[in-house]
Amino acid sequence: MSFLSMQGVGYTFPGWPPVVRGVDWEVGEGEFRCLVGRSGCGKTTLLKLAAGLLHPGEGHIRFRDRELATPGPDVGFVFQAPTLLEWHRVLENVLLPVSLQHRPTPAEIDKAHQLLAQLGLADRARHYPRQLSGGQQSRVALARALILEPSLMLLDEPFAALDAITREELQDDLLHMCRLRKTTVLFVTHDIAEAVYLGDRVAVMDAGRIVEEIQVDMARPRGPATRTSPAMSRHCAQVRHVMHMEAGYDRLSPNGGESVRPELVEGPQLVEGLREERA
Repeated sequence: MSFLSMQGVGYTFPGWPPVVRGVDWEVGEGEFRCLVGRSGCGKTTLLKLAAGLLHPGEGHIRFRDRELATPGPDVGFVFQAPTLLEWHRVLENVLLPVSLQHRPTPAEIDKAHQLLAQLGLADRARHYPRQLSGGQQSRVALARALILEPSLMLLDEPFAALDAITREELQDDLLHMCRLRKTTVLFVTHDIAEAVYLGDRVAVMDAGRIVEEIQVDMARPRGPATRTSPAMSRHCAQVRHVMHMEAGYDRLSPNGGESVRPELVEGPQLVEGLREERA
């Protein structure tokens, strides 16, 4: 039985071509799945459907064998930007999901301090977001997402705006934190190397569909040697091959064989740029 199951899932914004088309996807408990694809292919929309932030127009999404209806405390979401509250200190930002339910208890405050310590921010608890670097703000956002100990974490390109060194450090932090908690992860990215380094499997999305999923056969835990290994290069090449298939638009045609014109495929990109964060 799948931990998260999508069956025939589709989503369309009124007046636009479908953003997500007939997605079937099964995710097992404790897995780290990555989703890659070009801008506008529907990645962010699919992630929001998995979170319960959007409801599918077609198909069904089941989480722990129950129909997914609304977001709940068992699902953590990390957005493209840290989205910290500037008028709250770091500790208060981490505790925000708790504060929305009740006044944080001493045990919950201790847990927030522990998360910050594990992410190298023990001495930043009383700082404001403006006093932090971009990488530190991203770590605070990660701690906030973990404070309720969700069984499922959804991340939408959380490290895209960071420099290469900080991005790699945060990738390792994320792997470590989720391994400790046995958290199931769905991670959206444009970065092929990031997807291969992080994921147990990498799904490739194009024109609203998952066209292929690649098993990443690399040992864990992963580290610096993994990034330059032959296996890393081989898996990256596999993903690149799938993403650049010349017949991609014909194979994905929703009308039974007639080619989908590139300008129509760009429709979801425009929708997501206007109505939600870009996929």
